[in-house]
Amino acid sequence: MRLKLISCEVLFREMCDACAHSPHQVDLEFLPKGLHDLGGKPMAAKIQEAVDRTPEGVYEAILLGYGLCGNGLDGLTARHTRLVLPRAHDCIALLMGSRERYQAYFEQNPGAYYRSTGWLERGKGLQQLTHDTIGFDQPLESMIRKYGEDNGRYLYEEMTRYRSQYGKLTFIETGLEAGGGFIAEAAAEARECGWIFERLPGDLAWLRRLVDGDWAESEFVVAGPGQRIAASYDSGVVKVEA
Repeated sequence: MRLKLISCEVLFREMCDACAHSPHQVDLEFLPKGLHDLGGKPMAAKIQEAVDRTPEGVYEAILLGYGLCGNGLDGLTARHTRLVLPRAHDCIALLMGSRERYQAYFEQNPGAYYRSTGWLERGKGLQQLTHDTIGFDQPLESMIRKYGEDNGRYLYEEMTRYRSQYGKLTFIETGLEAGGGFIAEAAAEARECGWIFERLPGDLAWLRRLVDGDWAESEFVVAGPGQRIAASYDSGVVKVEA
C-alpha cells in the first residue's frame, strides 16, 4: 500500500522509525506542535487543511499521527481518501503503547508531568506558532530582560504556576534518544521544579501498527470518504459519524 501520514512533530523520531520498518510506502508530513496552542476547533481546521491538500487517487489511506488531543481531531472529515486515527487521548498514550497502560499509570501517578524526545527538542512550550507571545519555557532572566525586573518576575511566576500541580516528571524512553542528552535535560528540569524524576520505558508497537496497516477496531477508527471523526466521550475515545 501507499499511505500518507500526517503527524504532530512531537512524534517525529518515533514516526520516522516506524515508517522505516513499515512494509508499505509511507509519505510523511509533520505539522507544528504549536497547533495544540490554538485550541480544539482551530487545530482541527489546520489538520483538515493538510487532509484536503492530499491529492485524490494517490493513497489508500491517510494516517493521523495524533490522539484526540483535546478535541483537536474532533470533526475531521475524510474527503476522497479514508482516514485512520488511533483511539488515543493524546501522544503520551501512543508512546506508552496502549490506552490501558496509560490509564493505569495515570491513576497511580496523578501528579506526573510527561516528557519525551519530541517534547524537548521541538520546544517545551506550546508557542511555536505564536513566537511573539510569552512561552512557558522562558527562563526568569530572559523574562526580566524583556519586561523589566518587577513585570518579568510577575509574569514568570504566573507562567510557572502550573508546576505546583505536579510532583513528578516522567520521561518516556523509546530507544531513540541517541545518547543521554534528552534524559539529562529532563532530569535537570525535574530538579529545577522540585519534582521526582522517573524514566519509563515506552512502547512503539501502537505506532508501528498504524503504519503497518494493522488497524484493529479496538485500537483505531477508520473514516471512509464523506465520514467524519468525532469524540465519543467513552472508552473508545473517538467514533465515526456520517
